[in-house]
Amino acid sequence: MIFLKSDEEIELLRISNIIVAKTLAEMAKIIAPGVSTEQLNKVAHEFIRDQGAVPGFLGYSGFPKSICTSVNEQVVHGIPSDKVILEDGDIVSVDCGAYINGFHGDSAYTFCVGNVKPEIIDLLRVTKESLYKGIEQAQEGKRLGDLGNAVQNYCEKRGFSVVREMIGHGVGRNLHEAPEVPNYGRRGNGMMLKAGMTIAIEPMINLGSRNLVFEKDGWTTRTLDRKPSAHFEHSVAVRRGKADILSSFEYIEQVLGNNAI
Repeated sequence: MIFLKSDEEIELLRISNIIVAKTLAEMAKIIAPGVSTEQLNKVAHEFIRDQGAVPGFLGYSGFPKSICTSVNEQVVHGIPSDKVILEDGDIVSVDCGAYINGFHGDSAYTFCVGNVKPEIIDLLRVTKESLYKGIEQAQEGKRLGDLGNAVQNYCEKRGFSVVREMIGHGVGRNLHEAPEVPNYGRRGNGMMLKAGMTIAIEPMINLGSRNLVFEKDGWTTRTLDRKPSAHFEHSVAVRRGKADILSSFEYIEQVLGNNAI
């Protein structure tokens, strides 16, 4: 079942997503060598609560923390821990959700920790750019295959691989709703998009092969070859014209300044 949202509901979704955007900016302020991923989790949890919202990930299907922190070869769903200390040259994807007024916000950003190798910075840049290539296709009358194909082509032409097992999704009153939103596909294939659909588009792109391993904790996924993976995500509303991006990287970029990807 796909739930088309009214303009009023989309504005409530925007409120949730701006809280997520500001939470990610709080991460940008403190991510540095020597910081643990549990420290990030605590700051995020407190900030979301201070906004009057609830961390959307905490307790979701048993997930034990308020954000996902995936370091280097971890693709998604890494669990914050006091034992995971960020080091110079690392990258860390922070995936965050906030629930308020009956709606979920969901967005992710991959941050550099200190001095990161140029080829890894290039992976992050291309992954972020591919997100916007996908968003360009999130218009009424387009198909999910158009969206996935735009992401896939952009990344593969630049030598990177697209994760298949983990994909985007609808977002609204539930954190994960229909439809599934793959980051690969064929143009003209898949479900037709309609105005009022709200979806989370989230390319997960690897430096090496696309193959994944699921870790024993039941959540964390990592690349089989242990090469880095990047992850960027926006929640968007499908419109008759240009897609409406409900989340934002603006607050992150204000913090990072010239160091933003």
